[in-house]
Amino acid sequence: MKQTLSSVVFLCFLSALTFAQTNKPVIESDNGMVVSTHPAASEIGLQILKQGGNAIDAAIAVNFALAVCHPAAGNIGGGGFLVYRDKHAQTFALDFREKAPLKAFRDMYLDEGGAIIPGKSQAGIFSVGVPGAVAGMVAMHQRFGKLAWADLVNPSIELARRGVVLTEKEARGLNNQKEDFLHFNPGKSYMMKADGSIWQKGDLFVQEDLAKSLERIAKRKSKGFYRGKTARLLVKEMKHQGGIINKNDLKAYQAVWRNTVDFEYKGKKIISMPPPSSGGIALNQLLKMVEPFPLSKWGPQSDSTIQVMVEAERRVYADRAKWLGDPDFVKVPQNELTDINYIEGRMKDFSFQKASLSSSISAGQFPGYESPETTHYSIVDKEGNAVAITTTLNNSYGSKVFVGGAGFLLNDEMDDFSAKAGAPNLYGLVGSKANEIQPGKRMLSSMTPTIVEENGQLKLVVGTPGGSTIITSVFQVIINTLEMGMNMQQAVEYPRFHHQWLPDQVNFERNRFTPEQIQRLKEKGYKLQPVSGIGLVEGILVLPNKKLQGGADSRGDDTVSAY
Repeated sequence: MKQTLSSVVFLCFLSALTFAQTNKPVIESDNGMVVSTHPAASEIGLQILKQGGNAIDAAIAVNFALAVCHPAAGNIGGGGFLVYRDKHAQTFALDFREKAPLKAFRDMYLDEGGAIIPGKSQAGIFSVGVPGAVAGMVAMHQRFGKLAWADLVNPSIELARRGVVLTEKEARGLNNQKEDFLHFNPGKSYMMKADGSIWQKGDLFVQEDLAKSLERIAKRKSKGFYRGKTARLLVKEMKHQGGIINKNDLKAYQAVWRNTVDFEYKGKKIISMPPPSSGGIALNQLLKMVEPFPLSKWGPQSDSTIQVMVEAERRVYADRAKWLGDPDFVKVPQNELTDINYIEGRMKDFSFQKASLSSSISAGQFPGYESPETTHYSIVDKEGNAVAITTTLNNSYGSKVFVGGAGFLLNDEMDDFSAKAGAPNLYGLVGSKANEIQPGKRMLSSMTPTIVEENGQLKLVVGTPGGSTIITSVFQVIINTLEMGMNMQQAVEYPRFHHQWLPDQVNFERNRFTPEQIQRLKEKGYKLQPVSGIGLVEGILVLPNKKLQGGADSRGDDTVSAY
């Protein structure tokens, strides 16, 4: 492979330093830190740490707080993944991803001619998977929790009943969803103002029915959601709108402890999420593909760095589309996908002279195998326990369907299955037989909660929402910190780009490429598409002096709370 460094690498690197300037202050602390997408949730998590709770306790409290103050993605009607590293360096992964209902079937989103029915998997009652969030929180608490369960849920009950002071972003989001809320919830008025006016920044957002649902969870844990009144209300909503989730689906749901995906990158240990998340395997492949290249020497803004990272992303997403799914249902070739000889072979046809064509890049072949709204929070407590959790409703505000009388939104995670092999979902991702719909199966995810160790010590906790862009956002922030020497705030602020194999284009944020660089990349055959924003990364970096340094993304209301 011939390397061709741009003649303007140095100038690009200088301009990159300007791009890395932060809109938020760099916050450091000695004791504990919570970084989430909403100031109210971060503050609730911090208070739990101050009361003597550990990182798991704070994570549970933050999860329920986000269900109140960040309804676009925070939830009790969705699911997610936990990556946890305790103070003794033991690592754990918890899968509380949603599941297909027992009445689900492979072709449920196809018409009689075999074509996908537009929108059926993306919104409305038929898009809903069996929620896993509450079961996940209970499983975390049973194994690692320190404070009493009710003490972790009560702050969110008070927040829902007292009301959340809306940020500008939250007010705008609620206003933008008004038509969908009315369409999918006839006769309900959840998340709308009583007088019919639009929400404004500073308005008080009260959710009494949600407070009552949280009270039932506080009193009865999982039984307060999967049994009893909340379960009856959820099943009633399903029957009312013709959905297929029933009481047996709710009773049968359980979160699953899995083994983390662990691998080395330049002497650092990366700890991430296994299938049914594609994040850990994909991150392993991405970092191993770029490891042989001197990225830190080239700098974050050089043509060479960008090309290597884009071409790695292209190849990894091709593999993701074919091979990854729920390991309880399909044989995922994890060892083969992460074999160093295989990974090195994937990059052999890469050239600095011109872009690869996605049409000429296919998934790898292994004998014996068949063929963007989320939220993340990172927490480290004073003892060094570290939590990375990503949860989701899938699309912004999920299915747009509320459980009448219970006040919470349901997910639209069924769209993360392959409704039809080779057909794109909401995020343009294509899939194969490995991710086809089956009753009780968990749908493939891009969520990538990740923890990094250096010399056996905690180094980095990171994750992000963003649908298909989650993996590439985490990948780039890790490169920004480990290779480019950025502080945590700079690393999460730095403009990002994304390639996912299909469609064959590079999405990029404003200021990511200079006009001259755009022209050079186009001349090499890259199709470039500007977008408004990619991801909302929350990160915590442990400094050499053991201080915690937070990074809260200015693309949203993300907030570092620390003491």
